[in-house]
Amino acid sequence: MSGPFIGYSENAVHNNRVIIPAAFKRKFAEEANRTVVITVGPLNSIALYPLDSWFATLDALAKGDEIQRRFRTRLIDCAVTEAELEGPGRIRIPERQLAEAGIKDSVIVKGEMHYITLWNPDDYYRLRSQNLEANLKEYDTNIYQITGL
Repeated sequence: MSGPFIGYSENAVHNNRVIIPAAFKRKFAEEANRTVVITVGPLNSIALYPLDSWFATLDALAKGDEIQRRFRTRLIDCAVTEAELEGPGRIRIPERQLAEAGIKDSVIVKGEMHYITLWNPDDYYRLRSQNLEANLKEYDTNIYQITGL
């Protein structure tokens, strides 16, 4: 299966095309056929599921509880299109989805383990700051010293 996609990068948006980082492209499984499904993402982002991850996710959600089954329906209902990686790894995102997510000239491309999200940079950095602040309040260095590894 494709992934894990870890990390993020900020890239330009040109002619509704977003460059997928090379580190992410290398993690696309052959079964994905260099194709993603574009759908709604968390917190006003856009989700890109490699084709193999898309079907695995739908299958897992179908076997889940009522909330997961409803979420599966939402992902399907909000799926816009399949898009194939072009040339060196660009994805064409429909203009409407970019506008809905507030993405204009620049985008954050973030790995979410088995899928990828696209973010308005201001929204992403604001959320990241909130998460970093919460992390400082909630965890100290001891939690990072995991025993049993």
